[in-house]
Amino acid sequence: MDIAIRFVENPILAPKDLEASRPGLEIACLLNPGAFTFDNKTWLLIRVAERPTQIAGTISFPVLTNDGIEIIAINENDPDLQAEDPRIIRYKGADYLTTLSHLRLVCSDDGVNFYQPEDYPLLQGEGEAERYGIEDCRVAQIDDTYYLTYTAVSQNGVAVGMRTTKDWKNFESKGLIIPPHNKDCAVFDEKINGKFYALHRPSSVDLGGNYIWIAESPDGTHWGNHKCLVKTRENNWDSKRVGAGAAPIKTKRGWLEIYHGANSKHQYCLGAFLMDLEDPSKVLAQTDSAIMVPNEGYELDGFFGEVVFTNGHIVSGDELIIYYGAADEFVCAARFSINEILSKLESSQT
Repeated sequence: MDIAIRFVENPILAPKDLEASRPGLEIACLLNPGAFTFDNKTWLLIRVAERPTQIAGTISFPVLTNDGIEIIAINENDPDLQAEDPRIIRYKGADYLTTLSHLRLVCSDDGVNFYQPEDYPLLQGEGEAERYGIEDCRVAQIDDTYYLTYTAVSQNGVAVGMRTTKDWKNFESKGLIIPPHNKDCAVFDEKINGKFYALHRPSSVDLGGNYIWIAESPDGTHWGNHKCLVKTRENNWDSKRVGAGAAPIKTKRGWLEIYHGANSKHQYCLGAFLMDLEDPSKVLAQTDSAIMVPNEGYELDGFFGEVVFTNGHIVSGDELIIYYGAADEFVCAARFSINEILSKLESSQT
């Protein structure tokens, strides 16, 4: 069941459409944009993954240092190198990313044609906890403040970082708000009974699984009262891992969350679940089938194929425009009807 109406302009952005952040690097992928409105425009906060231009016989990748970027180069025949996954390599017992990601702002007057505006900064990793870059930012707006939650990557693990802004030119770092191993953190766009709420995804390879959790906070920075919310489902499209998309959408029936799921073949699809309006720790319903499945060429073939992944959307009445990463390389968009998604939900006993 794929109910997405894809933009005919897809992909709306590809690596060739933007310039690398500095000489000596090339853009390998554009991924998983956060989305928001500001200054009467639609904005995307895109994850831009860069690497050095690759030379035959060598695998090279960048990491952040205190005074810039260090390029590490390894002979591809080195017996200590494990490089089967295009995203991660292992060398002498340590894990590295093959690319270094930062977050970049682009905007649009029509939601389709995007450009990079002047005088807006790139958001790059800062400090030891973000040495391997920052990724997959979700954006929530509460009053006049935008809350940016993103994946912070370092040799010590994958964690959730937060920055806030009111004007997109000045940012306040809140540091790591959830320690490793955690990602896919989406803050609700409004407080519920005076509390902030957020979805997040801790990971365990030995006990439990890659499940969606919910947490609450008195101030948007310090999080507690964590509860497991949505689990993987055996022999289903979301059997291997699940993770939150963007901020939940408030409807009359409850808080609607678009989430991603993956199976054992690492095929990423989108589904939805519904939470209680007054107590979002209660799941009311969930889609049994995926509402979006990778089936277009730009979703099937790319840096890492068979992937549709979202952490950004724009709501206008019943219309939901989801901006998503396709095949870990392109930025695309698709339209949905919120009422149609709600009609696909099956009651949950959770």
